[in-house]
Amino acid sequence: MTDALPLVVVMGVAGCGKTTIGEAVAAHLGVPFRDGDAFHSEQAVAKMAAGHPLDDDDRKPWLERISSWLAERDQDGAVVACSALKRSHRDLLRSQAPDVVMLHLAGPKPEAARRVASRPGHFMPASLVDSQYATLESLQADERGVTLDFCAPVDSLVADALTALGQPQN
Repeated sequence: MTDALPLVVVMGVAGCGKTTIGEAVAAHLGVPFRDGDAFHSEQAVAKMAAGHPLDDDDRKPWLERISSWLAERDQDGAVVACSALKRSHRDLLRSQAPDVVMLHLAGPKPEAARRVASRPGHFMPASLVDSQYATLESLQADERGVTLDFCAPVDSLVADALTALGQPQN
């Protein structure tokens, strides 16, 4: 085990539990947490709220802001929730934060859609879940990270995430 705290991206489609798991992991590690939604431009939020998926041109400045935020916390650790759906998105995140570890929350589309539809007041409509699954590229063997089943109980997911990060569970 190392004394350095990790930089973590909790990734996956809308409704997979990125924020819930990210907040819990960050609290356990005692590091800052940010939801990737906080880094979106007003234009990107409006586009999604209107039911239009973001394209890579929309995502690039958003991912660059997240990558910069992570890089600023390289010595102290941090957790961010970010869809990071494609390998190219994750590569962009690693451009400024090369040691980031990905926690991919994966699971069935119907469950993600159900969860998104049940979120009151969120800008992301359930209609965009299909486009997220169509865009999603699973972690590749050379990417630092682990894939976890988002249908597992939160406590189990957090424990598995901490184990994957090589962190003790108190």
